[in-house]
Amino acid sequence: MSTPAATLCVPKVPNSGWRITSIITAIAVFIVLHVFALRGTEFEPAALVTGAEGMASFLADAFPPDLDWESVLAPALKATTVTLWIGLLGTTLSIPSALLLAVFASRTTTPHKTIYQLSRAILSFFRAVPDIVFALIFVTAVGLGPFAGVLALICHNTGVMGKLWAESIEETDSGPQQALSTVGASRLQQVTHAALPMVLGQFVGLLLYRFDVNVRSSLVLGLVGAGGIGLLINQSIKSFQFDAMLTQILVVLVLVILVDQLSSFIRRKLEV
Repeated sequence: MSTPAATLCVPKVPNSGWRITSIITAIAVFIVLHVFALRGTEFEPAALVTGAEGMASFLADAFPPDLDWESVLAPALKATTVTLWIGLLGTTLSIPSALLLAVFASRTTTPHKTIYQLSRAILSFFRAVPDIVFALIFVTAVGLGPFAGVLALICHNTGVMGKLWAESIEETDSGPQQALSTVGASRLQQVTHAALPMVLGQFVGLLLYRFDVNVRSSLVLGLVGAGGIGLLINQSIKSFQFDAMLTQILVVLVLVILVDQLSSFIRRKLEV
């Protein structure tokens, strides 16, 4: 005869019927959402078939690329250099604001809960507004040119990098910081001597990643008048010079590959 204690020790059999119902419901919701998304975006693969002739004509006009040095290649190289500078300045000049907000937006280093929430809100705003929207705003403020692109990247990159850095700080061990606090160190000393040294490697890695992204983003910013090679590509498309456009895209491809290889090289060196 079984005792009440033995009865309590019997493992409870999971409700497999409830689990199957949940899975079926999740799949149904997934399908319904995609049906609405396909309709909302007018997603019609058949349009690619009907537009194949136009695409073929476009590619025929683009090949072979125009490699004329004076009119195409030299201006493309010069504009690509400007694109690189936009990405570089947009990354490096956002470091002070991103670092300050990251420290205030981390629970382990912020001095007050209100400052924490305010810093998080500022980072969310900068991160939520796309860099191309910032570029449009600054173009109206400072005029066409790469300066507007740099300002746009500084704002957007502050939000993204500040968020990533704040998360890195929160994931660190708070022991060294608490140890400094017990011996009377100020909060600034705790941050500079305990928190930041522990995440320096992560900070540099994230910074290199953002530099890679910002170089590519600066290309898109040029399409709205923020300077660089994107501006030339936009002009080539509008003037139906597709062979020149192809040359400019190939130059951008070389730049992106070089930046990616450089970033990977530096990250490998930091890991050694």
